[in-house]
Amino acid sequence: MEKVKKVGFVINPVAGIGGKVGLKGSDGREIQEEAMEKGILPEAHIKAERALRQLLPLQNNIEIITFKGAMGGDSAEALGFRAEFAGGEKKYGHTEPADTEALAETALRENADLILFAGGDGTARNIYRAVGNRVPVIGIPAGVKIHSAVYAVTPESAGQAAMQYLQGGTQKTREAEVMDLDEELYRQGVVAPRLYGYMVVPENRQKMQNVKMRSVSENVNLDCIATDVIKSMEEDVVYLIGAGTTTRNIMEILGQDYTLIGIDAVRNGQLIGKDLDEPGIWDIVSKYRCEIVLTVIGGQGHILGRGNQQISPRIVRKVGVSGIKIVATKEKLLSLPLHRLLVDTGDAELDEEFRGYVRVITGLDERTMCAVGTAD
Repeated sequence: MEKVKKVGFVINPVAGIGGKVGLKGSDGREIQEEAMEKGILPEAHIKAERALRQLLPLQNNIEIITFKGAMGGDSAEALGFRAEFAGGEKKYGHTEPADTEALAETALRENADLILFAGGDGTARNIYRAVGNRVPVIGIPAGVKIHSAVYAVTPESAGQAAMQYLQGGTQKTREAEVMDLDEELYRQGVVAPRLYGYMVVPENRQKMQNVKMRSVSENVNLDCIATDVIKSMEEDVVYLIGAGTTTRNIMEILGQDYTLIGIDAVRNGQLIGKDLDEPGIWDIVSKYRCEIVLTVIGGQGHILGRGNQQISPRIVRKVGVSGIKIVATKEKLLSLPLHRLLVDTGDAELDEEFRGYVRVITGLDERTMCAVGTAD
């Protein structure tokens, strides 16, 4: 009889809740309450279930170690997995980082073969504090900030990487960085990532992401990229300028105020909206013809779904995939591990619409063809 594998399953129920409303993270009760007051519903469990669903072929040979309720029990039971409940029920809105650490510690004591957790960089820090490098982990990307290399490229990739590891197809492991930002500084536009340590992840370069690379702002080509975008701007069209140092140059050349880590709107060369949340962007795209200007996360390749959750699937559909401009230096594109761009909007059908090749603006009157896909 095949040995039953034990999987620690941890969901941070509030992970990512601050993304759509432009709160630059989800840490802290005040931020979470502000997001809920704006009508944002939790989505971390949805992404966790997308990952766990990949393990259904091993359903009879897996035991899930989790808490009852929002931290994993509800999702495991909904998908029909056998679960060992390690503690009392945890309800949405009533969990703390200490609960994440307690569940991870329990999974370690129960000799879990793997810990599968859903959250962002703050959640990764909690897991690291609890287990260090004593058990392999795979992060399901569900937060606003996903700088850490312990995360898979998409929720499905997390489940697939777990499947391969548990089946013995990928038994090698490697150390991966646990990174996080100071959210208070981040909300002020200061990007100051810090390395907190290393956890062990399966050696699976296709499914697991790299640590986020910081842009080289001195690159003079950034000005050329920005000039190209500005030169092509049309009268009365609203341009939604995404987060990042590459797109920042557009706003600087226009002489407009900007948000380094938010979404700004420009019409006829003038700022008409700064640091917009999802409802604010929706209001604009409902009134005007719009285009969206995005850059690429260095070392990872994401253009949607990381740090710009304000640009929701309904907004992308309203603008249209053809209305999205992508800007990046050639150096950034060459640094991508599989030389492809990635989308993870949370809407599988929309993600599929991006699959293929796109022209990336890499200089003045210069375009580079780049593949867009998923980790599959």
